[in-house]
Amino acid sequence: MLGSLLCDDTFWPAEPTSLAETGLSESFIEALALKTINVAGTVSGRNTAERMGLPFRIVEPLMDLLRTRKLVAHVRPAPFNDYYYSLTEQGQKQTQAHLQHCSYVGPAPVPLQDYCLSVEAQAAGLDPIDRDQLAAAMADISYQNSLLDQLGPAVNSNTGLFLYGPPGNGKTTIARSLTGCLGQEIWIPHAILDDGNLIKLQDDAFHREAPVPEGNGQILKADEWDRRWMRIQRPTVVVGGELVMDNLEVRHDPRSNICEAPLQMKSNCGCLLIDDFGRQRIAPEELLNRWIVPLENKCDYLTLPTGKKIQIPFEQLIIFSTNINPDDLVDEAFLRRVPYKIFVDNPSPQELRILMKTVASRLGFPETPEAAEYLLEYYKRSSRPLRRCHPRDLLTQVANFCRYRKIPLTLRPEYLDQACKSYFSEL
Repeated sequence: MLGSLLCDDTFWPAEPTSLAETGLSESFIEALALKTINVAGTVSGRNTAERMGLPFRIVEPLMDLLRTRKLVAHVRPAPFNDYYYSLTEQGQKQTQAHLQHCSYVGPAPVPLQDYCLSVEAQAAGLDPIDRDQLAAAMADISYQNSLLDQLGPAVNSNTGLFLYGPPGNGKTTIARSLTGCLGQEIWIPHAILDDGNLIKLQDDAFHREAPVPEGNGQILKADEWDRRWMRIQRPTVVVGGELVMDNLEVRHDPRSNICEAPLQMKSNCGCLLIDDFGRQRIAPEELLNRWIVPLENKCDYLTLPTGKKIQIPFEQLIIFSTNINPDDLVDEAFLRRVPYKIFVDNPSPQELRILMKTVASRLGFPETPEAAEYLLEYYKRSSRPLRRCHPRDLLTQVANFCRYRKIPLTLRPEYLDQACKSYFSEL
């Protein structure tokens, strides 16, 4: 059951009040309850409902039915007119059959339709950002001011963009920061069910849990929300050279009969960053051809293990970060579908001075402005281009050297020479 607006949310998963409102069958919930009790051993009815993410008033009558059918038995009374349950011998046999069919145990899934509606309601880019919001999101990184006026329209387009330029200048860091200006936290279900196929969506690698806001007393109370959903920060899914086509399709484990959501589903309402684009184990054309339709129509089509095709929203800011000019990677037809190509250039000498001061302060070095001038002279002598990562990397090496020698943190010329020799592989 989907709810309405609460506080600043555009979507609120209201707690179901009946079995019908869960969108799940009685047999599915009974099977999940048996598997939950099997994992817990002996557990109260309320704790079983909590583990399943369902209200006790929905689970309680089903527990009575399981007891009547001699699949579970009362072990002892529990507080608040509840009981502790365990599986009977017949219940254990029935549970093993359920586990062979699908071994998923956890919060109950939500119907695919409810998930699609939630993405449409929470999609990033519904509220355009302004320059101040973008600047705030990028407050902790260094960049050229002109970059803001290029990134802002690209973020508001909610389509796709290329960040390209020399390595070491913060393209990945910029991409990660953009998610911070896409809006408030969002709700995602732990799992999705469609046509008997269970798709696990929640992923600890990409989804960071966020606190549930307090209610305003007029629409919903803070504790009245569907526990099958979790509130997370808008996700940033980052993949690099390890990306293969299999990551973009529903992956089915035949042993557990559990499906894993593809990356584009896990990044919905957030940001999907393809780092080091062009260096994946698959050809750029093959990867981009897979996304031509989703980028054009804002929806994707996936195939379930049963062969059924499903349509899911494709609602995220997709960023291709690369050291290679996009014109050299893909053809004009695809470049048209990723309308923004933003060049991230090397820092200026003044920006390098600021970076040196910032990094030195963070690492605990005394203020030494002449250190930046010494490095700038080194760049001139060696005809080496400036990179934004160099102050952090070089000063970290100096700090490690000082700790090794048990001397105070100091930016002496000979220490900087030692760091440059090691970092730049100079003979």
